[in-house]
Amino acid sequence: MDFDDYQIEARTTAIYPIGVIYPTLGLCGEAGEVAEKIKKIIRDGGEFAHNTLIAQELGDVLWYLANLAADLGFSLDEIAHMNLDKLSSRKIRDKLHGGGDDR
Repeated sequence: MDFDDYQIEARTTAIYPIGVIYPTLGLCGEAGEVAEKIKKIIRDGGEFAHNTLIAQELGDVLWYLANLAADLGFSLDEIAHMNLDKLSSRKIRDKLHGGGDDR
């Protein structure tokens, strides 16, 4: 399965009242759940590798990301390419480190 196939399939389960707002809030919430699981592994001295609970939360992040991108008129494939282009440009210009959007 590729990003576009996933996004098409994810759209079939996207039933929510307000485009953009709902998936944005869901994305933030699910990313927080990923962070919570990682925090607890660190606290309890557990293992990160092949952690199914984290993988399931990452799946939820992906679902919200796919639907937010669609609500904004982008495919996940387009988002992935834009991101890699941005990072490649920063690498070429030796700007991977530092802060700010416009590096």
